[in-house]
Amino acid sequence: MSLAGVATAAFGATRDRLGDHPGPSVGPSPASPIPTTPAVDRVAEARTRIEAYVDRFDGHLAVAALDRQGTAAVTAGTKRFETASIVKVNILAALLLRQRPPGKTLGANTRRLAEDMIMSSDNDAAVALWQRIEGSRGLTAANRAFGLRETKPNSHWGLTTTTAADQLRLLTALTSPTGPLTPQDRTFIMGLMTKVIPEQRWGITAAREPGNRSVYVKNGWDTADVDGGRWLVNSIGRIVEARHDWLIAVLSDHHVSQKAGVRVVEKAATYVLKELRAATADDGPAQG
Repeated sequence: MSLAGVATAAFGATRDRLGDHPGPSVGPSPASPIPTTPAVDRVAEARTRIEAYVDRFDGHLAVAALDRQGTAAVTAGTKRFETASIVKVNILAALLLRQRPPGKTLGANTRRLAEDMIMSSDNDAAVALWQRIEGSRGLTAANRAFGLRETKPNSHWGLTTTTAADQLRLLTALTSPTGPLTPQDRTFIMGLMTKVIPEQRWGITAAREPGNRSVYVKNGWDTADVDGGRWLVNSIGRIVEARHDWLIAVLSDHHVSQKAGVRVVEKAATYVLKELRAATADDGPAQG
């Protein structure tokens, strides 16, 4: 007799001896788990598409973005680019970090230099404030406090090199309540970035939603001797929306003209935020 038959006979004999009283209760077999489809990570899929988009530029484009009100984030491209004038935000942050006591209001002349440096990208103002922070040494010290890892100051401030990821770290430090700057200093920097003159409000601003005025920007542009005089064009900033608070940096070079570089930067910024917005469209309401 098979093992199955032995088991069946034994169970029947037990019932015969006990009459109609059943033996120990035998419950139904546990149901087999129903196979489930893993949840689709839409942000990861968006990140893959963004990385593919950036790869098409053969190392001449890098982007980094994150949502301060959520978890969506992406960094694509690791190359170090010359900063040109986006380093002016870094210079101002370093200057404010040196204030004693922390949060001390800048003197009238220094404040005017800071306004000119950010709002109209005045180079003479940048030189004056670069000297006040002790140049490369002062920027290096400040960047340790800001958590930057891949920015290398140059004695000529515009030739400082950085990555998109480091620019995102800087923007995070300049907007975070737990960052090294006081609330007053953070408000001052962001306030100037909302007042950049109209002819310089291109770049990441192209990615804003229609009608949105909560945009903070600083751009940099120059020709690069090491690249045959081609243009480098960079844009960093912040876009605050109803459900998102985006920090974004787009760095690029090897353009035949400034206009061509601006076009690449604006398309990249618009594409990145379009992908991330779509990926988080089904998320619950953002937390304030």
